[in-house]
Amino acid sequence: MELGGFSVSLAVKDIKKSKEFYEALGFGVFHGEESQGWLIMKSPNCNIGLFQGMFDKNILTFNPGWDENANTINTFTDVREIQKLLIEKGIKIENEINENSSGPGSFIINDPDGNQILIDQHV
Repeated sequence: MELGGFSVSLAVKDIKKSKEFYEALGFGVFHGEESQGWLIMKSPNCNIGLFQGMFDKNILTFNPGWDENANTINTFTDVREIQKLLIEKGIKIENEINENSSGPGSFIINDPDGNQILIDQHV
């Protein structure tokens, strides 16, 4: 199973301060809109999403169909197939995707410690 590009999505209190902090660590703005309360920050080998007022907890995010630079990849495991495989393994899905749909879709699972994992396909 290929989960795609990975990032950590952080629930931040002040996006401007968070942006400045991560810039000091060598990250640059890759995508997003600070005025809307979200930015994707990138270093050469790592992506961090900064989200102000959008969710309560930090989230691990995987993007099937994208690499770490948000480039579409030709061959990947569709989000509905990932969902099916996880259900078969006994993992509870929080917001199941209609398996007969196609294109973009997402669902959330929780690890044993309650950490949220978002599987978010944009293609």
